[in-house]
Amino acid sequence: MKYKILRWIFLLLMLTIGKVQAQKLAPAATVPTADTIQIKGLIIIKGKDARGKNHYKFYNDTVYTRNKLKKNLHTRWLVIDLGFNNYIDRSDYAGAGAAALMAYATPGYAMNAAGKSYDYSAQGLNTFAPRSASAPLTPDEFKLIPDKSINVNIWVLMQRLNIYKHKLNLIYAIGVEMNNYRYARSITYVPGYPTQIIREDSIHFSKNKLFAEYLSVPLMLNFTSNPARPGRSVDVSMGVMAGYLVKSRTKQISEERGKVKRTDDFNLNKWRMGITSELGYGPVKLYGNFALTPLHDYGLEQYPFSVGIRFNGF
Repeated sequence: MKYKILRWIFLLLMLTIGKVQAQKLAPAATVPTADTIQIKGLIIIKGKDARGKNHYKFYNDTVYTRNKLKKNLHTRWLVIDLGFNNYIDRSDYAGAGAAALMAYATPGYAMNAAGKSYDYSAQGLNTFAPRSASAPLTPDEFKLIPDKSINVNIWVLMQRLNIYKHKLNLIYAIGVEMNNYRYARSITYVPGYPTQIIREDSIHFSKNKLFAEYLSVPLMLNFTSNPARPGRSVDVSMGVMAGYLVKSRTKQISEERGKVKRTDDFNLNKWRMGITSELGYGPVKLYGNFALTPLHDYGLEQYPFSVGIRFNGF
């Protein structure tokens, strides 16, 4: 009895993930029996093989799919993205090194250049991440650990609006983007006015990450090649996305200091605009997001992007 229950739980789990490849099309008028289960557009028929063991066959109910196409608006709840973060770094490291050297050689230089301290210029980079002329700032200081820089997005509500024959659609959603940037080097965000990033070579961090959470709204134009058979359809979506920073913090773990958490805006941009996209075939959906605004408000000119797998999408 216990094994039968586990078997049915596993079967239902497959159904909630929702995308089982059909072996062949079911007849349009399948009548449910004691050995037949129908959940929305999926029909499961239980049978026995030559040795008397139970086996299951899965079919798509095309009538159910056609009836769904009569609706112009479809809704999905709790669409989940799981992927990885990184960024394209266009910061002026060479200029920052030259500015640091100039400030060292010319005491009045830093004061004269103060008007450019809060942009993406070399002086702005030195303001945000000050370094000495003997140890200039380099891109390696902000190198990420790719497989530990995790991106999780939770779209509470996602809707698809038919524009033309269900092949051309408008997809929009609202939810939160949660981005973890796991640093490979010993750098520390120091909150203040202004916030600064310092280098701490004497400390070895087993974990050193920046977390940024955004309330986001994507808007995409979608093309679906085969609306009547979603399990065999190619889906391509492209659009824009806007987000607002709602939470940010750092977390560091080291033998010297233990676990240290700080909450601040850390000079992060409050608003983020970007491009969002989705590519899928049948149940497999991939997503990609690319920010058009830098991660930080000034100094570091880094443009984040994330790629991964989408679960429970259209």
